[in-house]
Amino acid sequence: MAQLRIALAQVNPTVGDLEGNRSIVVDAARQARERGAHLLALPEMVVTGYPVEDLALRNSFVSASVKAVHRLAADLVTEGLGDLPVVVGFLSRREGPGARYGQPAGAPQNAVAVLYRGEVALTSAKHHLPNYGVFDEFRNFVPGDTLPVVRVRGVDVAIAVCEDLWQEGGPVTATRAARAGLLLSLNGSPYERHKDDVRLELCRRRAREVGAALAYVNMVGGQDELVFEGDSLVVDAEGELVARAPQFTETLLVADLELPEAGRDPRAARDGDVVDGLTIVRHTVSADTVEPYEPLENVVTPRPDPLSDVGEVYRALVTGLRDYTVKNGFASVLVAISGGIDSALAATIAVDAVGADRVHGVLLPSAHSSDHSITDAEELARRQGFAARTIAIAPMVDAFEAATEKAEARLGGLAAENLQARVRGTLVMALSNEEGHLVLATGNKSEAATGYSTLYGDSVGGFAPIKDCWKTLVWELSRWRNEEASRNGETPPIPENSIGKPPSAELRPDQLDTDSLPDYTMLDAVLDAYIGTDKGEAELIFAGYDPELVRKVIRLVDRAEYKRRQSAPGTKISARNLGRDRRLPITNRWTV
Repeated sequence: MAQLRIALAQVNPTVGDLEGNRSIVVDAARQARERGAHLLALPEMVVTGYPVEDLALRNSFVSASVKAVHRLAADLVTEGLGDLPVVVGFLSRREGPGARYGQPAGAPQNAVAVLYRGEVALTSAKHHLPNYGVFDEFRNFVPGDTLPVVRVRGVDVAIAVCEDLWQEGGPVTATRAARAGLLLSLNGSPYERHKDDVRLELCRRRAREVGAALAYVNMVGGQDELVFEGDSLVVDAEGELVARAPQFTETLLVADLELPEAGRDPRAARDGDVVDGLTIVRHTVSADTVEPYEPLENVVTPRPDPLSDVGEVYRALVTGLRDYTVKNGFASVLVAISGGIDSALAATIAVDAVGADRVHGVLLPSAHSSDHSITDAEELARRQGFAARTIAIAPMVDAFEAATEKAEARLGGLAAENLQARVRGTLVMALSNEEGHLVLATGNKSEAATGYSTLYGDSVGGFAPIKDCWKTLVWELSRWRNEEASRNGETPPIPENSIGKPPSAELRPDQLDTDSLPDYTMLDAVLDAYIGTDKGEAELIFAGYDPELVRKVIRLVDRAEYKRRQSAPGTKISARNLGRDRRLPITNRWTV
């Protein structure tokens, strides 16, 4: 057996920031060298950030990525780090003449490079291209057809990219045939609730299948709607967990492994052999094993909240909002706080994401706002220490109504109610224009699903932090955050009255959400089934849901598609959000 110390850099790149991402790689290499690593791996497309979407179709961007990788190899030598093999993901293009996979030479690829002694020693490309959920990789890339096997300190290391691990065959089968001692997987795997244990079980299963240890490095941080939690890990050939990084934190995970020495198995596929459609490409970086050394104690970061993942979801929401704000250059955020639970949770997430000094609240009471709404909003700001101001909208609403009445277009009923929300929307966007804040839309997933919001009113904003949270989850998250504060000896940030009182838009006297919607517990159950599984009316009724409730929910959801198409982006935390995951026509007469 041979010893090998590997380092997995769980980092937070930014799409398009080639210079900033280059610095991230160099810093990680420096840390890895200081900790005695023999091999460093970084996430999928770390050089460009991920996902690049249709930037992959811009020839100038592909060329810049390829140049950045070669420059990065040279920079590592300049920094005295050239003898450390570094594996990075980047955007490349397929080389060679002729058409393959229906696209000509030069088509973009989701690629991986091994950097060593100032050179790009080896490149390869992702073979399995996901084309489901948030992924459109068949639109942007052509697949690779090689399995790279790099010999590092006498150990053969096979390299795969993200989806290559999730799909049967291909790189997994080829790795087993190559008799590699380690399978290294570079990933840009977005966060979803309940996904971390699924990921661990996948790594365990794949390690047993290929008969080799498996090192899985994932990125961390937010990119538009997506958030990456890291969760980098290492398992041995039997699938036992060896090391694991924390979630939602940039870190360098270092692990000492004992692995089979390369070249000892005569059954190993040779350089140039084709296995399951992939050509084995072998390259030697360093053939000799290291002298025996005292291994480090490998770290397995425990997972918090063993009985509940609500805290994990909360950290994902904080990460998503923080990076959307910072990466897009906003110095502050603006939240319209109403005293209700949605705006209270959105403001709390904002304070945890960017700090109270960068959060600005605004109270916009109308003629129908209750006293407790105002006092609850003021108490929220006081507890968390962010600035809040009050702008009464009643005079503005009166002016609108007077003007429309004069024009013989008197507003009544729902139109008059929605006018209040639209005045608020106009005000918060005006403040954003004047002061440069990022406006946070405070709507939840239940409202977005059913269309229970006012277009150009309470739906306005540049980012919607709780957009993928059912109303019932909003309450769970709020209670968890208060309990977390109490556990830490702090004042709970959200007033109890905001959590406990019946939700209301307060656009007319004594209004409650339940006047228009079913009880949220029942509503969310049906919504989750309808949206999450695409079951139709008959299937939902057969599953035991009340027929009248099912028909009402389907009608509400289908009629609101045009509103959702115009909504702000928001952090994805579920397996199926109301944006990138679910794409339906607005003009649609299929109702069952």
